[in-house]
Amino acid sequence: MGLSETLLDANKKSQVVADCCTLVDEEVASKGGLSGLAVKAGYAAVKGIKPGFITQVVEKLLPEFATKLDPLWTEATSSGNASSYLSSNRSRVADALLSVTDAKAKSSSSGVVRGTYEKLRGSAKKNVEDAVPRLAQLIQKHAS
Repeated sequence: MGLSETLLDANKKSQVVADCCTLVDEEVASKGGLSGLAVKAGYAAVKGIKPGFITQVVEKLLPEFATKLDPLWTEATSSGNASSYLSSNRSRVADALLSVTDAKAKSSSSGVVRGTYEKLRGSAKKNVEDAVPRLAQLIQKHAS
């Protein structure tokens, strides 16, 4: 069974989404400095669009994220230590995930979402790379 089928399984999906939302909240909260302030302000703006917006976005993006990560997950599980493999390939993981969000932001009908994403996109890869170890643990938890 591939990563997509595992993470999107009806018995797991709601917990996967909840864990992803917690991961995003924790990653944003951990950011410091001026760039951290920008990330936190952007995240607050996006969260303010409507209650539950982040959860809805994660639910919507999860199938595409899982599909993009499927080949990497196959490599990771073959390596013997999937979580470590993903962490050591964080640039590839970030590129896979950002390919989804880039396309979604470009086609978003919300000016707030597009504008915020465009402002933060320059630092997005580093921020996603920083989150990969936590993401790898989350995937390992739900895929095992």
